[in-house]
Amino acid sequence: MSGAGGEPTRVGVVGLGYWGPNLARNLGSISGCEVAWLCDASEQARERLAPSFPNARLTGSLDDLLADAALDAVVLATPVPSHAELASAVLAADKHCFVEKPLATTAADAERAVAAAQASGRVLMVGHLLEYHPAVTRLKELVDGDELGDLFYIYGNRLNLGKLRADENALWSLGAHDVSVALHLIGEEPVECTAQGASFVREGVQDVVFCYLRFPSGVVAHLHLSWLDPHKERRVTVVGARRMATFDDMLIEGKLTIYDKGFDEDTRSWGEYIARSGDTFSPRIPNVEPLRVECEHFIECVRTGARPRSDGRSGLRVVRVLEQLQHSLDTGGRATAAVAPAAG
Repeated sequence: MSGAGGEPTRVGVVGLGYWGPNLARNLGSISGCEVAWLCDASEQARERLAPSFPNARLTGSLDDLLADAALDAVVLATPVPSHAELASAVLAADKHCFVEKPLATTAADAERAVAAAQASGRVLMVGHLLEYHPAVTRLKELVDGDELGDLFYIYGNRLNLGKLRADENALWSLGAHDVSVALHLIGEEPVECTAQGASFVREGVQDVVFCYLRFPSGVVAHLHLSWLDPHKERRVTVVGARRMATFDDMLIEGKLTIYDKGFDEDTRSWGEYIARSGDTFSPRIPNVEPLRVECEHFIECVRTGARPRSDGRSGLRVVRVLEQLQHSLDTGGRATAAVAPAAG
């Protein structure tokens, strides 16, 4: 495998629209990583990025990358419906694969991609970017270290007056972010998924969605997703028995705030509680680009064979929840039971 003994890890980037160039930029800046291919059906997209990567080969066909025996990995930033099929093809060609979120549009397709990774023995990593955000990493440490106490509930707001879409609703466009964070922090899959939404601007495409998740431990989560809102918010709040915390990605500084707030039992009267409002503080968070952290993690996994933090099974779990939420949307908000996790 390239990357050992001084050989560079050679990567091809497929899909050069909005997000692909950001992935290429970060991969190209990692020591020992070479962007060897740029692939997009649009010649204009290829030519636009070519000056930044003069040594990369340009093509409109993924097959050219799969036929290159010296290529170690392929990074997919293509339209969502193509993710699972293309990822499976990359893995079947004996190459490592990074694919943008969500891994698929159905759990069945996601399972096929995971099976392809198992069969090939290659790395499959899904681009759940927020799991690599330093503030979310610190928040996960707080949860796992019992600094917040037992978790009670989580809620997230992902709102904007955003781009209207015809090919996906607010659940699939925005929800993958917050579902992945909720599963990451709680460490469980929900046993109940409920979603309600409405299509105000484009018929049949929900531009606002409200989701409710209930987990085996009793933790609940609520997600408000919308691209039809006067506020731009990217915020997750975690409420624990001892403390509470908020991750606000819109802030320049203090993205993570911890609140020493809650209810303490009144020792003077059995069964009574006193509200506690202690210190509020923001721990120091490294000022690094989450996408850079994510790309470095992928390259490290390619070089060492380590299991990615957001591996294929992690991506499958997110798709499974999104699929159940979509089913609830389609049935007028009826609660749906999450599918039992696959073994392993």
